[in-house]
Amino acid sequence: MTDTPTETNGHRPNPAPDLITAIPEQGGPVDNGPRAKGADGAEVVSLDTARERRHPYPPTPAPASNGPVLEGEVIRVDAPGEADRDWRAELEEKNRTRRPVVPLWLRSRREAIETLTWAGEYGAYVAGYQLSRTPLYAGRLTARAPRGLARLISGMVRWTLDLEGEPVRLTAVQKADPEAYLKLSRQRDSRVRLRVWVTGAALVTLLIAAILVAAAPTVAQWSALAVALAVLGVIGRPADRPLINRAVLPTRVEKLTSDIVVRALTVIGVSGLNAKADVNFVAPITREGPGWRADLDLPYGVTVADILDKRPRLASGLRRPLGCIWPEGDPSVHEGRLILWVGDRDLSKTMVRFALADAARHDVFKGIPFGADPRGRIITVPLIQHNILMGSQPGQGKTGAVRALACGVSLDPTAEMWLHELKGTGDLDPLEKISHRFVSGIQDPAIAYAAESLSLLCKEVMRRAAALKSLPADLCPDKRITRQIADIRSLGLHPLIAIFDECQNLFAHAEYGEQAGRDAEFIIKLGRALGVVLILATQRPDKRSLPTGVSANVSLRFCLRVGGQTENDMILGTSSYQNGIRATTFVPEADAGIGYLVGATPVPKVVKAAYLNTPATQTIADRAHALRTGAGTLSGHAIGEQPEATTPAYDLLADIAAVLVAGEAKVWNEVVVDRLAELRPDVYGPWAEQEGPAKTAQLTNALKPYGIKSGQVWGTPAGGGKGANRIGIVRDDILNAITERDGKQGSGTSS
Repeated sequence: MTDTPTETNGHRPNPAPDLITAIPEQGGPVDNGPRAKGADGAEVVSLDTARERRHPYPPTPAPASNGPVLEGEVIRVDAPGEADRDWRAELEEKNRTRRPVVPLWLRSRREAIETLTWAGEYGAYVAGYQLSRTPLYAGRLTARAPRGLARLISGMVRWTLDLEGEPVRLTAVQKADPEAYLKLSRQRDSRVRLRVWVTGAALVTLLIAAILVAAAPTVAQWSALAVALAVLGVIGRPADRPLINRAVLPTRVEKLTSDIVVRALTVIGVSGLNAKADVNFVAPITREGPGWRADLDLPYGVTVADILDKRPRLASGLRRPLGCIWPEGDPSVHEGRLILWVGDRDLSKTMVRFALADAARHDVFKGIPFGADPRGRIITVPLIQHNILMGSQPGQGKTGAVRALACGVSLDPTAEMWLHELKGTGDLDPLEKISHRFVSGIQDPAIAYAAESLSLLCKEVMRRAAALKSLPADLCPDKRITRQIADIRSLGLHPLIAIFDECQNLFAHAEYGEQAGRDAEFIIKLGRALGVVLILATQRPDKRSLPTGVSANVSLRFCLRVGGQTENDMILGTSSYQNGIRATTFVPEADAGIGYLVGATPVPKVVKAAYLNTPATQTIADRAHALRTGAGTLSGHAIGEQPEATTPAYDLLADIAAVLVAGEAKVWNEVVVDRLAELRPDVYGPWAEQEGPAKTAQLTNALKPYGIKSGQVWGTPAGGGKGANRIGIVRDDILNAITERDGKQGSGTSS
C-alpha cells in the first residue's frame, strides 16, 4: 500500500512524505551503479537520486517487534494510532473550565444581599401592581362567567353522552360497515352508562353544596358566589386575552445563535474570516448575566486582537448597539480563543452603583470595589503594593473614577489620604475634612504644595524602609506592609494613599515639574511594598505631561476614551494598541466612565467605574469623618495643622514693591523680573534665565492668584532708546493688592 502525498501550507511535499528508505549503517546514499560526469567534472545525478541524498526526514528506527531495519526497507515516520493521552492534564484543563457549583452572586455576602433585596423589591412591586387591579380582574371574571357556565354545561353533556365519538360512528354508517358500527355502539353504551352515574353524582353533590350555602351565613354565601364566578370566569376566558396584565414588560432581544455569530464574524473584513472559514465553537452558547456568551476558536492565523479592532463592524453584523458587544480573549488557552459576550442592554446607558455607598467601613488591604464589567460583575482594584495611573480626554469620567477610589480609601480609618486636586473645580472638596494634606487649585501655590507633597513622600519612603528593616522576621517575613503591621500605629507603617488629579499640571510645570517627576518615579519604584500608594490621573498623556519613568512603572492602569495610539499606549503600556486594547474605540461622552482596566485582573477588562455625585460623596465623607474621629486617626490638614515651610519664605508683592522705583507708574515685566533676580537670586534667578515671552510669563502667572493682570504698558529700555508697548504691570495694582491682603489679615487677627 502506498500513501498518497498531500499539499501542506501551499507547498508540494516530497513523494510519500511519511515513507523513507532505510540508510546503511555507514551512511551515504545507496550505490546505483556508474555515475555520469559533467563538463566541469561534477557528478550528474537524477532528480530522484538528489532528493534521496537530501534526507529530508531523519531515519526512524522500526518497532522492536519487526526486527532489525534492513537496507532498502520502507518504514513509517508518523506513528500509527492516536497519540498517548495525558489524562491528568486533560482533567486539570477540564477542572479549569468547570462551571461553578455555587452561583457567583451567592459567593459574596454583599452581592447576595443585593440580589435578594432586588428580588424582594421586584416581588413587592409586582404584588402591589396586581393588588391595585383586583377590581378590574373581578369585573373580567364576572363578565366571563356566563360564557364559562355555558362551556361547563356543554362540556358535561358532550362527555356524558360520548358525543366526541359521534363522527367516528357516522363514518362507519356511511361505509356500511356493520361490524365496526356495532363494536363502536357497544363501546359507547358502556361509556355512557358509567358517565351518567358520575354526572349524576356530581349534580347531587352540587345540589347539596347549594343547600348548605343557602343555610350558611351571608358572608359564606357571598364567598361561595365569588368562588363560583371566579371558576366560571376562568373557564370562560378567551384564548387571546389573558385575565392578568403583566406588571413588567421584558425587553425582547434576539437569541444569540451560532449562525448569527458566524455571519457577523465573516462580514467584518478580517483576513482569514470568510464564509468558508473554520470557526469552532468550543462550548454551547449560554446565558451569562444579562446577556449571551459564546466561546469559540477563530480560524488559524486570526487573533482576538483582529476582532477587537473591528468591534463597530461586529456590532453591525450582530445588529446590536455598540455598547452591547464586548469581545475578549483568553490567552491562557491560545491567542485565537474568543469569548464573545453580547449584552441585552447598552453598557453606556447603565449606571453602576458604588458598592460601598452604604458600608460602615472598609479594609483597603482587600482592594476597592471600583466598578463593574459589561456582565455586571463587581471589579475590585487591589490597592496595597500597587500604583494606579488613569487617563482620558476631558469629560470622559476620569474624576468620577478617582472619586470611587478616594471614597473607598476614606472608609478605612487606618489609611492616611493626601488629596491634590490640581484643576480647581472642587470635585474632591467633600473629602477635605479627612485628608492629612489637601489642596485644590491650578495656581502656582497649589502646584508648589503638590510638589512639596512628593518631596515629603520621598522622605517618608526612606523612613519606612528603615522602620520595616528593623522589624523582626516573624512579624514581617516578606518585608512588606500587612494588615497586622498597619494596625500598630506606633510603627507609622499604616497605608498612605496620595492622589494627584490632573497631574499633568504638576509634571508639565516649568519650575516644579522636573523634580516632581523624579520624586514620583522614586516613590512608585520603592513605596509600593512600604504602604505608600500613588494614584495619578491626567487628561494629557504625553511625554512632557507624564514622565516616562512614571508611566512605565505603574502596575495598574485605567484608560478611558483617548484620541490616538500614542495616548493609548502612554496609559495602558507599550504595544497595547497593537494588541487590540484600544481605548480609542469608546464613543466620546456616550461612553463616559467606561475604560480598559489593566493589571487588576489576569487579562485586560472593560470596566465602567461606579458613579458618585457630589451629595453621595459628601455622605460617605461624613461617615468616614465620624469613623476616623472615633478611631482617633484624623491628622494634618483635617485637624487644622499647617505644614512646615520647606522653601525659602518670601513675599512676592512686597518684593515687587521694593524693586519699583519711585515715580514709576507702569513697568515692563521683564524689567521687574531682572530686578527681582538681583534682590533674591535663589528665588527669582530661574525666572531671569528664561528668554522671550517665557520670561514675562513667569511673573504673569505668579500674580494671577492675587488678582493682578498683566497688560500692554508703555516704557523705554533702561539704557535709553525708542519707547514701546510691552507686557507689564501697574504700580497701583501692586499697592492695592498689598493693602487688601493686609487688611484681611488684620481683620482675621483681631477676630
